[in-house]
Amino acid sequence: MPLEVLVAKFAHTRFEPSGFTGNDQIPYAKSITDYLFRWLASKFLSPEKQALAGVVEDPMDFSDAPVSTGVAAERRGPATAESVPRLFDDAPPCSTCGSIMVRNGSCYKCLNCGTTSGCS
Repeated sequence: MPLEVLVAKFAHTRFEPSGFTGNDQIPYAKSITDYLFRWLASKFLSPEKQALAGVVEDPMDFSDAPVSTGVAAERRGPATAESVPRLFDDAPPCSTCGSIMVRNGSCYKCLNCGTTSGCS
């Protein structure tokens, strides 16, 4: 099985113990499994796949970040990986199946079993 599939499945799993780490690329781990698979991504995956896994390349380097506002930002073209919203950041686990939920308006929805976090 490819490593990127395993990283996509097990990164950002949330359970105790969780907390801050001493690793600059992974400053906060949601679980030991989360830390392990994001660490594997930082060592063995390409930078594009690392960004999708949530591995920070250099958290304090904003020198080459593009700054655009107004109409020019709207005419930039198709969405890039950096402009796509991250659906799984700090999402709770599903109370039914345990899968990570995605934001659905002001609530969360499980893509695995369809359960919502209380909204209709």
